[in-house]
Amino acid sequence: MTNTMTYKGYSARIEYDDEDGIMTGQIAGIRDGVGFHADSVEELKEAFHEAVDDYVETCAKVGKEPQKPYSGRVMFRVDPEVHRKAALAAELSGKSLNQWAEDVLNRAACGGHPA
Repeated sequence: MTNTMTYKGYSARIEYDDEDGIMTGQIAGIRDGVGFHADSVEELKEAFHEAVDDYVETCAKVGKEPQKPYSGRVMFRVDPEVHRKAALAAELSGKSLNQWAEDVLNRAACGGHPA
């Protein structure tokens, strides 16, 4: 079983550990390894909230800026032919290339369903 939770803009990947009979989570999108675990869904939710709050507080105590959720800026290179086809598809759909790419990435990230 794999699922996700979100709190204060942070997300976590949740997994069930059948061997230990617990659910575990790891805050995603940050370089610091912040994990948590619990026996029930409600306890897991509380543990996740505590992990995020502790992460932000610990960063403040040591004078480190906590990593923020993603900025929304994505830069990547593609083959020029892919770029041409994407630009054409965007224009034909009446959208900017940025809006078209956001829609396509959103559908791909959500398993083919728009979020």
